[in-house]
Amino acid sequence: MLLQLPDVLSAEQVAACRAELDKAEWADGRVTAGHQARHVKCNAQLPQRHPTALRLGEMIVTTLERSPAFLSAALPLKVFPPMFNRYGEGEHFGTHVDTAIRQVPGTPHRVRTDLSATLFLSEPDDYHGGELVVEDNFGAHAVKLRAGSMVLYPASSLHHVETVTNGARVAAVFWIQSMIRDNGQRALLYDLDTAIQQLTPDGPPDPALVRLTGVYHNLLRQWADA
Repeated sequence: MLLQLPDVLSAEQVAACRAELDKAEWADGRVTAGHQARHVKCNAQLPQRHPTALRLGEMIVTTLERSPAFLSAALPLKVFPPMFNRYGEGEHFGTHVDTAIRQVPGTPHRVRTDLSATLFLSEPDDYHGGELVVEDNFGAHAVKLRAGSMVLYPASSLHHVETVTNGARVAAVFWIQSMIRDNGQRALLYDLDTAIQQLTPDGPPDPALVRLTGVYHNLLRQWADA
């Protein structure tokens, strides 16, 4: 399931992020790439333990914890701290699959990467190229969202970032270990939850809706790792 979540961050939050990131000292993005990915990765990245990265990453995770759309779609158990990258002119990230298990820097904690997330921090008109292209059974999907919006997709997907030909693309990327490991089960629960929310009236719910809600929670109870 590839899902776009608009306006995860407010305009004020995006502006605050960019004010700090635009004056930060960026490092070679290949530092955090796996053995294969480092051969196709060409971008800049804020060091993971940089105070700005930690502060902005905490703000993003705290905001996501209050996002019903994110919680419904991801059913998160663990969130890997956001990393911040920048693609300038001529930079790109070739086709790859994300590392299955990531260790949180400076801790013994590991996160299984069920879902990948890209949170755009540049407006689409600020750069040319730079589309995130995700491949699935139905083909390749190019994604380029307005600043503050996010895309979620299975971390098992082949994906790449097109070459930026002008301007700069700034984004936060991170991974989620979901309570629901299986992508198909997670998509089914998201569709069911979305339908329940759309059917829920302002007044007392219909008994049939109560039973449908029970089906959702019983499936979650049966499938969840939590």
